[in-house]
Amino acid sequence: MNNKHRFLLSFAGLVLITGLLVSCFPKPKAKEEAVVFAVNVIPATKGELHDYIQVNGDVESLASVDVFANNNGTVLSINAGLGQYVSAGQLIAKVDPSKPGQNFLPVPVRAPISGTIISLPVRVGTTISIQTPIAEISRTSELEVVTYIAERFIENIKNGLNAQVAFEAFPGQSFPARIKEVSPVLDPSTRSLQVKLRFTGNARQVKAGMFAEVRIITQDKKDVIKIPATCLVHRFGKTFLFVVKDQNAVEQRDVTTGIQIDDKAEIVSGLTAGELVVIQGQNVLADKANVRIIQTLDPLPVIDTIQ
Repeated sequence: MNNKHRFLLSFAGLVLITGLLVSCFPKPKAKEEAVVFAVNVIPATKGELHDYIQVNGDVESLASVDVFANNNGTVLSINAGLGQYVSAGQLIAKVDPSKPGQNFLPVPVRAPISGTIISLPVRVGTTISIQTPIAEISRTSELEVVTYIAERFIENIKNGLNAQVAFEAFPGQSFPARIKEVSPVLDPSTRSLQVKLRFTGNARQVKAGMFAEVRIITQDKKDVIKIPATCLVHRFGKTFLFVVKDQNAVEQRDVTTGIQIDDKAEIVSGLTAGELVVIQGQNVLADKANVRIIQTLDPLPVIDTIQ
């Protein structure tokens, strides 16, 4: 074999080895595309926010009196009906004070106040004494709600606080009320504070004896920044949220919160009105993550309502 043939064989072997070596190394990867997260957002609102405590109570008449006869005797007639409105001085019943061998004229029993008869415990023919109540009259137009506040909440309770009162009998309705009386002492057996509220609006539908659901407004703030509480993220002892910047990236923002109630949160610092906050998809985000906005939800209303 001449030198020329040896050179060609050596060159072919070198090419083959080079090819094998190249094939053993991984090919360079194409540049990875950035991950984009789909999110829903909501603008931050500047407006009202109420904090409240919810308790149960009973509707009672502000004034009610028992009606008594001036003489012992037998009830001759009942001249008014249960639930009837009577005026002061109106005839309620007649009592015969006669005794064996002694006949007397019937004695009228009259209403001492105007109001509604809520009890008629006697019947015609009943023998009564002057201590026996013939009827109970209530001023049903003057009602109050009596409730009890647990000891842990009493520091927030004072006269003049507004409230909303609701009843199962009137779904979807609420009646405005205000605290008018706060007991100076706690009930030692229940460790609770008695509170009385008066209706401040039209409450003609409400009746004494009804069970009430009371929301007492303990804080009434104006011009606060508020968002749905579900926007907040809690990690590693911190509270923050994600604000969309330039429509395609988010900024992780540490915030200080205030009132949180009914899935509404007050943001004391760290956010301004109108900024777009991530409300759905925030739990998988990190600072400066790329996002695509799927939907912008309506902001919380400026005027706050109690649910």
